[in-house]
Amino acid sequence: MLNTTWKRLVLVLICTLLGAGTAILIAQTQRPKRINQAIELLEQRQPIYYTGSHSGTIGTYEQGKKDAQTYADYISYDMEHAPYDIKGLQEYMRGLVAGGPDRSGHRTPAVIVNVPVNGMDEAAIHANAWMFNQVLATGVHGIMLTHADTPGAIRAFVEAVRFPVHHQGVGENGLPEGRRGVHGVATAAEIWGVSQEEYIEKADPWPLNPNGELLLGVKEEDKYALANVEENLKVPGIGMAEWGPGDMALSLGVRKMAPAAVKDPLMVAARAKVLAACKANHVAFLNSLTPNDVIDMIKEGVMVGPASAETAEIGRKFTKRPPPY
Repeated sequence: MLNTTWKRLVLVLICTLLGAGTAILIAQTQRPKRINQAIELLEQRQPIYYTGSHSGTIGTYEQGKKDAQTYADYISYDMEHAPYDIKGLQEYMRGLVAGGPDRSGHRTPAVIVNVPVNGMDEAAIHANAWMFNQVLATGVHGIMLTHADTPGAIRAFVEAVRFPVHHQGVGENGLPEGRRGVHGVATAAEIWGVSQEEYIEKADPWPLNPNGELLLGVKEEDKYALANVEENLKVPGIGMAEWGPGDMALSLGVRKMAPAAVKDPLMVAARAKVLAACKANHVAFLNSLTPNDVIDMIKEGVMVGPASAETAEIGRKFTKRPPPY
């Protein structure tokens, strides 16, 4: 009887060790397919979940080290309403590298920056393109253009972030050749962990360039953008778009605050229009997510959203997303 008991214990121990060894082996053999995990997931038709704030307090090396292990698929870094602090962003990116790799095995989580440039028209973008150059030089993985009101502004935005050696889509829907310069490549390449030559090849908007690692987004967040949204989202190079309910409400004259504002008929119609334009142009739609609505939002077509760890977990299980994450 004693021998039988010991045999069972030994078998259980062996099975446990084999299972742990297999899990370690799988984790070691899984390698990220891309630098930018957000793009990697969207290619797989998996929704992506982000975290971030408007507090302006995340621009430090130590905060970057801490955020390297975030539950989120990307970090939204705000410079629209928080200070435009390139030194802080640079230190934050260095901290992400020091604290990495992240939970999914990527060198850093993807970082998408809200830059304080309103896309009111083409001239506004051209006058402020230097901000895109400085932000990209820190090694971030994408940019959100705020108040992206016209197709001309969005074309100028894509033009500003592209190197002229990339020609995918040039001439399509009036898209001009890229104007980004080479200075800043060295620092960005160091953050990405690639050579300068490889950075130039990869630092291009996806899905316009299938091999691109930059995710560009636009905020269709006022009545001017809403009027042009179908044409706006036809511009090549845009990977995601949001309808910005806070600013949209003000623009449409809706004085209610969230969550009541989104139920206003004007707001319901605005959201539906942006969502339809996203679907028509194969652009990922961004909308806020909560534990109570994330499954319904995904069913509706939401592919990007700010989400708590709990919300992200529910969404990932619903779409049967395989770990690690």
